[in-house]
Amino acid sequence: MLENCLLLSLFAKENLNSMTERQLNLYDRLINEPSNDWDIYYWATEAKPTPEVFENDVMVMLREFTKNKNKEQRLRQPDLEYLFEPSR
Repeated sequence: MLENCLLLSLFAKENLNSMTERQLNLYDRLINEPSNDWDIYYWATEAKPTPEVFENDVMVMLREFTKNKNKEQRLRQPDLEYLFEPSR
């Protein structure tokens, strides 16, 4: 779904390079295990409580990112060049 594509791709661009291996595994599980994409969206926006199995530091990071405190325009997915940039 478009909302998750925007949210998760922008979150990934901002955070993947600084995540630990454990956090990367948690993120991978989060984006691949739930059978309903709407669940991830509802958890990230705090419209529904996050199940305990997905409640972890990555979900906390995602919820904070979703709040968009800097009021960034998030209208399109990022280009994928960031995947080939050296780690920060």
